[in-house]
Amino acid sequence: MSLDSESSPPSSSRDWFFPSPSFIQSPHQPPKTPKYPRRFSTNPRSFRYNTSESGPHKTPPFRGVSPSDSARFRDPRYAGLRRRVEIPRRADNSPTIKDADSISSQKTSSQEKIPGFSWQRVKVRWQMAFAVATLITVMSSLVHKNFSLHNQVMELQDHILVLNFQLRACALLDSVDVIDSMRHESDYIPSKGLKNLALIVSVTLLSVPLVIFKCMDVVSKSRSSDNISEEVSLHKQLAYQVDVFLSVNPYAKPLALLVATLLVIFLGGLALFGVTDDSLADCLWLSWTYVADSGNHANSDGVGPRLVSVSISFGGMLIFAMMLGLVSDAISEKFDSLRKGRSEVVEQNHTLILGWSDKLGSLLNQLAIANESLGGGIVVVMAERDKEEMEMDIAKMEFDFKGTSVICRSGSPLILVDLKKVSVSKARAIIVLADDGNADQSDARALRTVLSLTGVKEGLRGHIVVELSDLDNEVLVKLVGGDLVETVVAHDVIGRLMIQCARQPGLAQIWEDILGFENCEFYIKRWQKLDGMVFEDVLISFPDAIPCGVKVASSGGNIILNPEDTYVLQEGDEVLVIAEDDDTYSPAALPMVWRGNLPKDFIVPNSSEKILFCGWRRDMEDMIMVLDAFLATGSELWMFNDVAEKERKRKLIDGGLDTDRLENITLVHREGNAVIRRHLESLPLESFDSILILADESVEDSAVQADSRSLATLLLIRDIQAKRLPLREAMVTQTRRGGFSQGSWIGEMQQASDKSVIISEILDPRTKNLLSMSKISDYVLSNELVSMALAMVAEDRQINYVLEELFAEEGNGLQIRQADLYLREGEELSFYEIMLRARQRREIVIGTRLANSERAIINPPSKSERRRWSAKDVFVVIAEE
Repeated sequence: MSLDSESSPPSSSRDWFFPSPSFIQSPHQPPKTPKYPRRFSTNPRSFRYNTSESGPHKTPPFRGVSPSDSARFRDPRYAGLRRRVEIPRRADNSPTIKDADSISSQKTSSQEKIPGFSWQRVKVRWQMAFAVATLITVMSSLVHKNFSLHNQVMELQDHILVLNFQLRACALLDSVDVIDSMRHESDYIPSKGLKNLALIVSVTLLSVPLVIFKCMDVVSKSRSSDNISEEVSLHKQLAYQVDVFLSVNPYAKPLALLVATLLVIFLGGLALFGVTDDSLADCLWLSWTYVADSGNHANSDGVGPRLVSVSISFGGMLIFAMMLGLVSDAISEKFDSLRKGRSEVVEQNHTLILGWSDKLGSLLNQLAIANESLGGGIVVVMAERDKEEMEMDIAKMEFDFKGTSVICRSGSPLILVDLKKVSVSKARAIIVLADDGNADQSDARALRTVLSLTGVKEGLRGHIVVELSDLDNEVLVKLVGGDLVETVVAHDVIGRLMIQCARQPGLAQIWEDILGFENCEFYIKRWQKLDGMVFEDVLISFPDAIPCGVKVASSGGNIILNPEDTYVLQEGDEVLVIAEDDDTYSPAALPMVWRGNLPKDFIVPNSSEKILFCGWRRDMEDMIMVLDAFLATGSELWMFNDVAEKERKRKLIDGGLDTDRLENITLVHREGNAVIRRHLESLPLESFDSILILADESVEDSAVQADSRSLATLLLIRDIQAKRLPLREAMVTQTRRGGFSQGSWIGEMQQASDKSVIISEILDPRTKNLLSMSKISDYVLSNELVSMALAMVAEDRQINYVLEELFAEEGNGLQIRQADLYLREGEELSFYEIMLRARQRREIVIGTRLANSERAIINPPSKSERRRWSAKDVFVVIAEE
């Protein structure tokens, strides 16, 4: 009888008898009879022989079973040796003893061949592999058990369903309703194979990334072992590609988060579909609830549903953590963008200022005054500064914006993207400010800015007003910008103003009134009712304005200042006036005005003058040429500064000045420091007709330092002049003026002011208060006057031509005339009558300053009202030089 015939049938499919073929004797070994009975171990992980001998256990070699041995096994005495060993289902994966011997022999041979072989490392790897296999076996048994229980539950549910059907049939229910209800309930019971497939698919998809990363690791290690040269691993390449994708695509992070959310919901729904009885749609919805709220999985029943629900909830927590991080980063980035001025300006018909300088405060003030009649406007400032710093500096400015809003943005005017950010194509005027510092570098940057502006694809609605520092660069900027550009050369304007003010004391205040928007300024408008009228009649047709020119339509829009009385206005001509605002004047009916005759002829004085320049400006050659055109023959120009005489001559020649071609003036060079008293005392300060204190080139970058130097020079010159005056003249002057004692420094300086005119160039408007309170000198607020000119040209680009002609040494300009040139002492005349008398010399009277008044009044009211004038009154006129 065989071994199998005597054995009892197994209790389950997992019980197996030890196979007899493993005892087959090798043909090369003689049969041996064991000394002691062999006993088999019931350990499911391995099979080995155990002996009762003391000492180390030795595994006897395998051998075949002889017929005697088989007979011995059939003997009832050895029936106890038969054991039923329970082996797990995955036990077939474990190697047999024979395979282990072959593997060990191969390892031994490989150890002998491979140098530096570590048996300990191999042992650790095998232990890890054995542990992983054990874990997989346990998990498989649990899953199998779960499936078995699940199948039993489903069978019970089917049985319950059948019982319910029988109960309903017994209760005499409608057969149709029973069938429908059965069909409805059966629809919710998916097939077991479909559920198992869904579970397998979800587990497989979760395992795919791990397998891919493991394969990448293996490939990277094989590459590194085969190639000695350094090579980027697949992990780094993958990380780089992900980094590039997230950096280049702005929507990469939200998209990745959306994909991860959908993937978790889909895989979680498949897993729930495999372990529960619900439909796939219900499982997907339940998976979404687990992702959205991690506390929903607390109601899950069973081991499988709980494991899946916990996994889905854990993935949901990670997804919502990433979502919160993305939302937080997006909000922070948006606030940072708003704080740093990176957002786009959505405005139209606004004024755009590009750059930042000391003139910005005065410029914003003038623009605010100009927009007051419109209820306020929008001014956008873009500079390469932080937005918060710009807003803080603007908030510190001590003036009322009068409804005008100032918007600051950080950016470069050389970048088209930044220009589009401030709606450059929709601005009605663009002002380019010059940078503080080197003149050539500032003008070069202004030129590049104009190039950027002309490169805007959408085109520009408004014109460009460019502030330049050097007159020589004006031609190049106009060549690049074309008809879009209007230039204002700051140094040239200030130099001409200082020369005019030095020759005519009080002219600086008049220029402040005309250039700024606070009082009266230039306006151009067409009046159809004036067509066919001669200019002499037009002159007295505006009770609230003073006409001073005509924009001729037939000549392409050229503006003629101070035209002939016989000029007749044609259709399309516009009238240039000086008025308080563009909506405060209109023509009226012609008044009856008596012209009369001039009391005496005006003789232009042609005496030589002696002028002193204290300090050095980079446009000194331009000022000298303008002064040579103004002064009479035989005049002297003294130049006092700390620049060496040879260096001065070289700079003048480099600037294009040929001293041999000067017709009316002679240059006198003196070297010294204008803030050192002994250097100033070496000059004949009491003999100069005019003294111009210039903002020195060495300190012009700092407005405070330049003004401090100018103020110190002014005080020293006044003190030296006062002490050099004869005591008799000082007493006479003091008696005439009154109000100050002889020892008062203000009184002494006022005494000295009758002998010469001192004009100081002031950069900081705050210094004006010190000079105006002392009443010791005229001054030219260079930065403020330039800002006024920029604002006027920005509001109306046609005014630039008017200003250029008024600043020029030839043509029409502002003059101050004595009253006795137009009237006799005690004569009663209206302002209209004085205007018509001035037309006999082709002059236009635009204002007056009374003898007892401190300031001139431009465009005075009540022009038709008669009054008594004094010979000490003066009038401001526009006349040819």
